[in-house]
Amino acid sequence: MNVLLISPNTLTVPYPVYPIGLDYVAGAIAAEHQVRIADMQTLSRDGLSALIDDFAPEVIGLSIRNIDNTEGADPLSFLAEYRQLVAWLRQRSPAVIVCGGSGFTIMPDQVLAMLEADYGIVGEGERLAQLIEALRHDRNPAAIHGVIAAGGSSALPSPWPGAQVRRFQPDAAHIRYYVEQGGMLNLQTKRGCSFNCIYCSYPRIEGRGHRLTEPQEVAATALQLQAAGAKYLFITDSAFNSDIDHSMAVAAALRHAGLAIPWGAFFAPTRLPSDYFAAMAAAGCRHVEFGTESLAAATLKAYRKPFQVEDILAAHRLARSAGLHVCHYLLLGGPGESAATVAETLDGIERLDRSVFFFFIGIRIYPGTELFDLALAEGKLDGSRNMLEPVFYDPDTIDRATIESMVEDRARTRANWVIGSGGSRVAATVRTMHRRGFTGPLWEYLAR
Repeated sequence: MNVLLISPNTLTVPYPVYPIGLDYVAGAIAAEHQVRIADMQTLSRDGLSALIDDFAPEVIGLSIRNIDNTEGADPLSFLAEYRQLVAWLRQRSPAVIVCGGSGFTIMPDQVLAMLEADYGIVGEGERLAQLIEALRHDRNPAAIHGVIAAGGSSALPSPWPGAQVRRFQPDAAHIRYYVEQGGMLNLQTKRGCSFNCIYCSYPRIEGRGHRLTEPQEVAATALQLQAAGAKYLFITDSAFNSDIDHSMAVAAALRHAGLAIPWGAFFAPTRLPSDYFAAMAAAGCRHVEFGTESLAAATLKAYRKPFQVEDILAAHRLARSAGLHVCHYLLLGGPGESAATVAETLDGIERLDRSVFFFFIGIRIYPGTELFDLALAEGKLDGSRNMLEPVFYDPDTIDRATIESMVEDRARTRANWVIGSGGSRVAATVRTMHRRGFTGPLWEYLAR
């Protein structure tokens, strides 16, 4: 069968992100099927139409990475655009249309109904391979655990039990775009998240248990990406250091393999060995992005974070002493947030030197999270509410506008304090710097 995998994401704030998930979906599909990837960052509708005419797909997989941008200060939903794309595909192809992806898995029944696709895959996208075989042999795809049909209901399946095989095609048309736009490709070293943060959908998407990729396999993939022209790699794990021993082994494998390009990752500021970030730096790590969220003890406890304020400060010092660029993501406005806890966070930031701070004000509520259940119990959320539209938690004693005002008052003269992802202005600056030959995420140029 001819299978066309489409990444409809066109968001470039703060920079375009390579659709790594489709490489893994392609890797699960049997070799006798023909697979092509269409990335809408690089392809116009006319280009997609020409591809459909030439390739004549029998199955079209649509990867829904995000349903919205999760920013309370500047909310943006993508679902209307995706629905329009599905309708457009219907007019040009008789192919079976299947939706999946991390954004889809958060609310699969509702998203499938809105987009009016034929089937949806809940959880990891490798199940598309099973769906294809069912179609090939005239079996009902909806009988597969994790596959839903229009009008059906979903149950969250167990994590994908098979091998995680990435089919990276260095000569694919969309690779050049990312190589030329900052040179950033990405790498996955494990799936699953063992943390219990009340607002996070990662455990629902990938499961709570870690499934580790062999460090030598990670290093081999990294070298393949480098050979394809990558000038920087970002590790896409929910938190690279959630398994400390494995992340150390991956770093050692990258160093021993002779990886020559820098890389970065998302880290939790947990209690770490004293030589941890020195080992990361020796392996080529240059950027540490901490999911700090708050520097108020009560807020960290309410969020169920696996670290305390002193751990944040210690992790920051270790990363800085290793010569790494450091940024912190703050998530304000959750349960128990108040003017006092916001002030405590802003005061705490003063103890973090040479860093960049990204403030996200308001926590998007997703079904299947503890925050959703809490909002229902507190009467902040009606159970009949349409959650496809961005809904944010409202603390009892402070509103988002007041939090934003408190942050803006301090951020006014600080270039290294950024509210949200920076918006179109920051994205335009990043694009300009990438065109001038700069590589990587570039936020380090804001550090003060």
